[in-house]
Amino acid sequence: MNLNVSPQVSATEHAQQMQKYIQHGEAQALAMNNRGPIKFDAKGSIRDDILNAYWDIGFYVFKNVVKPEELAELRADFEETLSRAPVDPSSDVDAQGRPAIGKDLEGPSFDFAKPLSDPFGGTDILQGRHQVKLVEPTPAADAPAHSVVFIRGTLRLMESCLRLYGHPELLAVTEAVNGPDFTPFNDGAFIKDPGLGSAVAWHQDGTTHWNSPALHDGSHGLKIMVQLYTSTGGNGVWVVPGTHKLGKVDIKELVGASGTERIKGAIPLVCEPGDVVICNRQTVHGSFANTSPDRRVTFGFGFHPLSSVLNVTGNLHRDNSSTTYDEAHIRERSRMISIAIDARKQRYPDETSYIYQPLVGDEENNRWNTDTWETVVKSYPRLDINI
Repeated sequence: MNLNVSPQVSATEHAQQMQKYIQHGEAQALAMNNRGPIKFDAKGSIRDDILNAYWDIGFYVFKNVVKPEELAELRADFEETLSRAPVDPSSDVDAQGRPAIGKDLEGPSFDFAKPLSDPFGGTDILQGRHQVKLVEPTPAADAPAHSVVFIRGTLRLMESCLRLYGHPELLAVTEAVNGPDFTPFNDGAFIKDPGLGSAVAWHQDGTTHWNSPALHDGSHGLKIMVQLYTSTGGNGVWVVPGTHKLGKVDIKELVGASGTERIKGAIPLVCEPGDVVICNRQTVHGSFANTSPDRRVTFGFGFHPLSSVLNVTGNLHRDNSSTTYDEAHIRERSRMISIAIDARKQRYPDETSYIYQPLVGDEENNRWNTDTWETVVKSYPRLDINI
């Protein structure tokens, strides 16, 4: 397949080859009618024009959601956590020789990748959903062998992320899309450093409901992407608008029709720090190796409709294992929403908290304290609900 980009290019050459595509995509993104502040109608619900744009296009950019003080706390927590990461994939210590953060927790906390690589494209990882490998530019000679590209379980590593997870306006948006009985997905921090950040090949997030007779435009839920730094066409996620309506897409065919990995009609998620994107998990989306000069850090978390996960077997694990999500599993994982709401209330006591309907009446068991840290927060990722 001719991708119209030489597979053997330097980072500088790749950036040059991407320039026109990025300029065109960014102009198209800013001309769309799917960006602005979170707005409510007279009844306190998310406005219909916002929801209509989301369901029509597949994503929406909310402006200035995270205010400067909270953004500063998120950045500080992130930088501290990243500084405590293992020095390489096989290490137990950080760059200063201290025990790496998260080593005492269940499951991995950091994912590494080779600079400017595409570790998922064209592989069987995650049910083979990344169908086409993207171009892997040659990194600079002094680039490290590996760099951190993803931090898992951010709610237990960074208290600011836990508070963010309980953000009342973001949870209100989630309710408007998925219903008041929405359930969690997972969470993490995506890192795309200049000259290092790996590509994420074009894919759709969902894997479970494509052949279901009940498939609808929101069957696989939504993801929320909080931007700590500027997101551009060079370092950010690209989305093919409207593809959430098409069921399972043949991405090889889509790339082939474009004659290049730079799919025609794709739009980058152009954002400023503090902006938040909601994106339908059924859209075709991906990101290129970051040969731009700009860093991107995105805190991502997601939610599903209850009907999509109750007594459903999901298999979106890297070892391809499966889990059936019964009522008890869902309720236990959903406690993280209530704990996050309480953590946020403790930090912002004058803010009106979101009321999470499935756990109303159980607030005392879901306070943010040392007990819930030990019994819930410390090991919550093992209950992530992946469809």
